[in-house]
Amino acid sequence: MSEFDDFDNDAENGPASSGPKPPMAYRFRGFLPVVVDVECGGFNAATDALLEIAATTIAMDEDGMVYPDQTHFFRVEPFVGANIEAAALEFTGIKLDHPLRMAVSEEHALTEIFKHVRKAVKSAGCKRAVLVGHNAFFDLGFVNAAVERTQIKRNPFHPFSCFDTATLGGLAYGQTVLAKACAAAGIEFDGREAHSARYDTEKTADLFCSIVNRWREMGGWPLV
Repeated sequence: MSEFDDFDNDAENGPASSGPKPPMAYRFRGFLPVVVDVECGGFNAATDALLEIAATTIAMDEDGMVYPDQTHFFRVEPFVGANIEAAALEFTGIKLDHPLRMAVSEEHALTEIFKHVRKAVKSAGCKRAVLVGHNAFFDLGFVNAAVERTQIKRNPFHPFSCFDTATLGGLAYGQTVLAKACAAAGIEFDGREAHSARYDTEKTADLFCSIVNRWREMGGWPLV
């Protein structure tokens, strides 16, 4: 047994209630899926700036079908000494000096998003959040690096487990590119809006819910 094997037993929200829990509490081993997308100044989470972050919580109805709930989005000020590649700005279309950018610090952005995620985790009867992303290791890496820089203590996300819609999209629809997977799932996708953290997060949430619900309709959950 490794030092991480018992991590899932972490009581992020205190003692569990003795009453009946919402169905989401049983769907993903007590984890609440939260879709996250980040836009950055490069590919290295340790050195490159976090420039945008968005998070969409996932909810479940009484029939066990999941749907995107609330999205929280922030434009982020580069941390002191951050590297920002010109190619990254060209790719995302982010204009750091735009007068309406209204960026906030990493600490403010993460604190506010984590506050909303913890509230959603508690409401769903779950014990922790699990990050969902398209190529999720990238987003989780930047979130973890920003948490380390800001020394935020109450991070609701599992530190290394995540759900990847690139993998799930390849399984369900034969497509690993977000735009193509959305098209295969019948989800409208506007390439002109892509590479905005808010837009990509909400489309990734739509894709994740489409795959989970398709599996549900095929009898894949609950397992009996």
